[in-house]
Amino acid sequence: MASLRNLSKNVPYLGQQFSALLGNTSLSVKIISAIIFFTYFLSFSEDAIKFLSVTPGYILPPSFWIWTACTYCFLEIHFWEVIVDSVTIGLCGKLIEPLWGQLELLVFFAIVNIGVGVVSASFYLFLYMFTFNTDLLFYVHIHGLAGFIAGLSVAVKQIMPDHVIVKTPLGKITNRNIPLLLVIVSFIMYLCGMLEGTYPTMLTAGLLVSWTYLRFYQRHSNGTRGDLADNFTFASFFPTVSQPPISLVANAIHGGLVRIGLCRRTVRKFDLAAAPTGVTVTLSGDLHDMERRRQIALKALNERLSKDQVPLLKPKETIVPVPAMPPPPPVTPPNQTTVQVHNVIDT
Repeated sequence: MASLRNLSKNVPYLGQQFSALLGNTSLSVKIISAIIFFTYFLSFSEDAIKFLSVTPGYILPPSFWIWTACTYCFLEIHFWEVIVDSVTIGLCGKLIEPLWGQLELLVFFAIVNIGVGVVSASFYLFLYMFTFNTDLLFYVHIHGLAGFIAGLSVAVKQIMPDHVIVKTPLGKITNRNIPLLLVIVSFIMYLCGMLEGTYPTMLTAGLLVSWTYLRFYQRHSNGTRGDLADNFTFASFFPTVSQPPISLVANAIHGGLVRIGLCRRTVRKFDLAAAPTGVTVTLSGDLHDMERRRQIALKALNERLSKDQVPLLKPKETIVPVPAMPPPPPVTPPNQTTVQVHNVIDT
């Protein structure tokens, strides 16, 4: 009873904080939060859950309920999920929207959620091919913003990778660790019976879809696509010890997709705008080859600048400073008298 009393006392404060979180956000963020809140009341109907959530057996022909890939993300069946989704959307409006803009945020929201719905349904269809368990087709309902929460963690990792969240005796937890940590914790909670199996599936799909979009396809204001930074590779989601083998596997998969035409070969541009002569080096190929060529280009640029600004010295040539000679003392000719004249001023 005491805990309920404390909770009731803190309800007005929590309401004020929640209003402050959504108060300065854009109209689109408020509309998404409102839709999630009102669709929660539809979750009391089994038919509404069936028609709004993604069911793997119904998303394919002959049913072909393709609209569920757009509606499932707004449906939550627990109120705590509604609160978590609203806080997530509010943080997205505070952190991501000022940097990307409202349109790009909506594009990211749509791509991640639709991609998570399709990938998650495909995963259960893949499981059915091996188990022939029809429950995976018709009794699994994919719903909620768990996939977008994982996608938001990936976007925050891209923007502020080294921001420290918690310091522990084992080390610091930064934004780099959050996406993988979400997947691991959700899987452990699923094994303990605290979460449904759709949550680890959606979080994993959200991580993959959001990273793929941000890494290769997101348009930027300067006309480029994606983010090919070395600290945003797929292996960077994992601990440092396991990154080399994961990089080999990821590069092999990407190379195979490039060969069959599903992906384009990545091209990275290094704009040396700080140099006196603007030089742009365009590199293509795998990461090791691009890094090697980048080092060669930087070395050539440094050599060129040193030739233009510093005169060359011949081999074995040494410049020895010559000390200045003191001036000779005055010479008095012989048989000459030096007369000193003093002026006296009367006062």
